[in-house]
Amino acid sequence: MKKKKIISLEPYIHIILWCAVLFYPYIKYMGRENGYAMSFLHELNSLFFKITISYTLYFWFFPLKNKSKYLLIIFGLFVINIIAYYYTDDLFHPGHDEYWVHFASSALTYTGFGVVFYLIYALKKAYYSELKINQLEKEKKISEIKALKATINPHFLFNTLNTIYANALKKDEKTPYLILKLSDNFRYLINDAQKDLILIEKDIEHLKGYINLQNERLVNKVFANFNDNIDNGSQQIPPLLLISFVENAFKYTSLLKGKNHLINIKIRLLNNELFFYCENPYSEESSENIEANWKESGIGITNSKQRLNNLYPKKHSLNITKSNGLFKVKLKILL
Repeated sequence: MKKKKIISLEPYIHIILWCAVLFYPYIKYMGRENGYAMSFLHELNSLFFKITISYTLYFWFFPLKNKSKYLLIIFGLFVINIIAYYYTDDLFHPGHDEYWVHFASSALTYTGFGVVFYLIYALKKAYYSELKINQLEKEKKISEIKALKATINPHFLFNTLNTIYANALKKDEKTPYLILKLSDNFRYLINDAQKDLILIEKDIEHLKGYINLQNERLVNKVFANFNDNIDNGSQQIPPLLLISFVENAFKYTSLLKGKNHLINIKIRLLNNELFFYCENPYSEESSENIEANWKESGIGITNSKQRLNNLYPKKHSLNITKSNGLFKVKLKILL
């Protein structure tokens, strides 16, 4: 932030620097009898040669990638500038310092200005390099997040379509409802999920739709109990932030033997702090038998961790535990 502020003030820094150089002799001799003896035109002439060599270095020499090739040229420009300054300065006070004394003095002065302008150039270059790196990292994170959001679980789609097909054969009255919910699900994925931020109530609505479809598909085997308590429905969050944990719960619970397995899902938003809890029964033996392509389908918990790290670095805590036959996910995010 300090670098950015300095860069924004650069034009003023240049103006102040050259004003200080121009008026320094007058300030130095202020209060003395007769003041500073040399004319203002004399100081302008001196300033011209200092500015010429300084900005030749600043705008041309310093940005060069291979400076060693141009050292003779820059040395020649130094010499030409010093000689030109010697003869123009001689017009204001003929017979002044000896040539080599004047040459050495001017060379030291120009070197000093060269160091000052190199520091300004180095600071500016470091700032823009840092800015470029940050932009590349930001673009990389955006690409990663888009890739994660674009992932759709094919098993959910195929299994849900099979359920709808079976219901249609039985002429079940729930068939139109299931088709509508599946349509809403994909409308959300195609439209809302492509945005950077959405209303939390929309994301929760999508979760509810997904849970209803899964409850219907896995009826008598798995049931998800969903509770939410939101103090601000207009709070914005990244889309598809929680779906992977819910998807994971249904995926592994559906592998269990028996019936009436319960999944508990809770979401709470209070004072800009989002709390998510998901608990489902779990069996290591059943999870080992899951197909590899199903295990890797969907957004996945590993990718969700990566996404959370990108979106909320140091602003979230994620605790995942497996104990006593239960798989538990606790997530807190400071929005």
